[in-house]
Amino acid sequence: MMDLFENLKIKVNEKLYLKDPETSVLGKKILQESILLIDEIGFENFTFKKLGEKINSNESSIYRYFENKHKLLLYLSYWYWSWIEYKLILATTNITDAKEKLKKVITVVTEKVTIDTNTEYINESILNKIIIAEFTKTLQTKEVDQENKEGFFLIYERIINRIVTIVNEVNPEYPYAKSLVSTIVEGNLHQHFLKEHLKTITDCGEPISTTQFYLNLTENVLR
Repeated sequence: MMDLFENLKIKVNEKLYLKDPETSVLGKKILQESILLIDEIGFENFTFKKLGEKINSNESSIYRYFENKHKLLLYLSYWYWSWIEYKLILATTNITDAKEKLKKVITVVTEKVTIDTNTEYINESILNKIIIAEFTKTLQTKEVDQENKEGFFLIYERIINRIVTIVNEVNPEYPYAKSLVSTIVEGNLHQHFLKEHLKTITDCGEPISTTQFYLNLTENVLR
């Protein structure tokens, strides 16, 4: 199974790029260094000019791949959630008990991310930090409805609905499965943000992990 996942290529919505960055050395460099630069200076201060200087390339060459920095952030977000979906599939393979499956998927979406060496030009650990800090910027825009029609958030919705199916297996009578799961998936990002920046208003950190909190919450809600 691990060999299968090592050979999988994450497929990102084609409307998010002008040229597939994974098809060239420069494109992969754009992905690799944009992750590092956004983490270093924040998305607000990130520009293609600054990225071009970092990779020793013309700003115009980056525009051949992405229309603007918002589309680049959407691309990175889509890639990240696709990677999470693969991890969910791997974690639940051959598990038939619904409660055990639910524990596995909650762990995957809430645990601290470490580097997956299968993709050399994507640092998943740093990308996770970007998703924690910047993911709401992909959703909370005036264009969200149109972008949703274009399928830019399809993978994010698919992950939530995949977990909803498991929640319904655990407790078919629970009436708020979608709200519960969307709260876990997005609330997890918020809790990770709080434990790094506003520690006085969260119980997550040491010794209580974000995963422990959401496992406890789910167990009590669905009992």
